[in-house]
Amino acid sequence: MSPRVIQRRESGSAPPGQVWYTSYGSNTCLERLSYYIVGGRPPGAARAYPGCRDTRLPRVSVPVELDGVMYFATESPVWGGGRAFYDPGVRGRVLARAHLVSVGQFSDIAAQEMYREPGVDLDLTEALSKGRAVLGGGRYEALVCPGALDGVPVLTFTAPWSVDELEWNKPSASYVRVLGSGLLEAGAWDVDTVARYLAACPGAAGRWTAREVEELIAESE
Repeated sequence: MSPRVIQRRESGSAPPGQVWYTSYGSNTCLERLSYYIVGGRPPGAARAYPGCRDTRLPRVSVPVELDGVMYFATESPVWGGGRAFYDPGVRGRVLARAHLVSVGQFSDIAAQEMYREPGVDLDLTEALSKGRAVLGGGRYEALVCPGALDGVPVLTFTAPWSVDELEWNKPSASYVRVLGSGLLEAGAWDVDTVARYLAACPGAAGRWTAREVEELIAESE
């Protein structure tokens, strides 16, 4: 399977009923994503998730590549170490996985990542028309729409700051393992490609080697 190519989306398109929620972090792993949808506490996690109003899992998930860079920063209370963020304004390639979900599910997943209560649909107008919308100053409170797949908008969320605006932080072994496993699960990249990619991301570069990342992924198989 090859990564799907994201197409330009016309700004005048009708409001969607579905979107491609595109994860570049731990929700590349379907098992991990299921806790945001169905609810519950993932194994080893310090936090339980309330889940979505609509608990159906994605109809389909496909591998994609985004323009930009993924980097690790701040300190995750769930994983320890740096969290994954996405900066679309820097030249590079981000390996990701797009999940076809309803607007309500995307809104509820985003709310849980923003430490807000799920249950209210987000206003996607600005994100869809301008490609970006900042909903707040916290982590994962900026929506990004890089384009569309099959006419359905691709949406993700990240921090409102850029890759160079804060100090990078090494991600934990458990976090790297989940990211690697999720990308490998997507079916477009082999383990060597995934390991080299993750080891080169700012925050991981110089702190994790591709060989070490590959060994972490192997532990989860």
